[in-house]
Amino acid sequence: MFGYVLDEVFVHHQAPSGHPERPARVEAVRDALLAAGLRERGEHVAARPVRDDELARVHGAAYLEMLGREVPGRQGWLDADTFYSPGTWDAVRAAAGGVTELTLRVLDGALTRALAVVRPPGHHAERDKAMGFCLINNVAVAAAAARAAGAARVAVLDWDVHHGNGTQQIFWDDPSVMYLSVHQWPYYPGTGAPTEIGGDAARGANVNVGLPAGSGDEEYLVAFDEVFVPIIQGFAPDVLIVSAGFDAFRGDPLASMRVTRDGFGAMADRVRALADRVSDGRLVVALEGGYDLDGLAGGMIEALRALTAPAAAVALDALAEAPPPVISVPARAAIDATLDARRAA
Repeated sequence: MFGYVLDEVFVHHQAPSGHPERPARVEAVRDALLAAGLRERGEHVAARPVRDDELARVHGAAYLEMLGREVPGRQGWLDADTFYSPGTWDAVRAAAGGVTELTLRVLDGALTRALAVVRPPGHHAERDKAMGFCLINNVAVAAAAARAAGAARVAVLDWDVHHGNGTQQIFWDDPSVMYLSVHQWPYYPGTGAPTEIGGDAARGANVNVGLPAGSGDEEYLVAFDEVFVPIIQGFAPDVLIVSAGFDAFRGDPLASMRVTRDGFGAMADRVRALADRVSDGRLVVALEGGYDLDGLAGGMIEALRALTAPAAAVALDALAEAPPPVISVPARAAIDATLDARRAA
């Protein structure tokens, strides 16, 4: 059974005029998914508020106390990018709780795969710091909850155009949670170099592919086929969580990549095939960034297609045997740098 979170509470996180992380993002996704038959394809799961104990696994007590004191029912800024409005606290708690609830249901077999349409995004939120539109790290809370519920290993794959510094920092020394990211490099937030492979206790559990500006479908798929697919197969997670940002889309105003809707679909097909092979199909896709509404909606439709298809649309063994596409010299160097760093780990 496929399940999804899609609720009006996420519209209530109101953005200042002109801010790219605006309610229209989830409205565009909602309209596109409903038109694509979302309700007929699976079970709606209510976005419950995250519990305090779930938050405390990944965020510091003083930080959570500050958020609980400053944010509910008020408006303001936590940094130059990260705002809050009177409806933000409910949206934040529902986003983290929704992704977590889906992950736990997938883990225990009540659902097979799941899609979380939530905002605000979360992957920049560090243990003690809001950053980059993010207050609470939704996927980190979900990954930690999965571990607490008995998962021996969790993989978080992040294809947002910006590196998920928060998720990396939270699990830096945890070998049971693998973090893998493909992102524009160098770019905000300045982390995500290929040499960032994890702390002393978890060397090799952190994998970064920093692609140059202008990279598109071919470069992303080579990163998947040569880096992510074999590494995730070797790690064999009990559940795979995707931080799915769609700001690598070729028309996105906040980045300089050129991924198409078909490219996002091909990435979604690969994670579906990976989950089917290594984690008994247990897969959760959670929305992060994406600020071109057409690219965002189209990418999420591709994710829905991959998650609800009767079978994965790609065969991993055939991908491994196929000749790689020709990609730019800088992109080839970036992927090789990641592989070299992993070998050195």
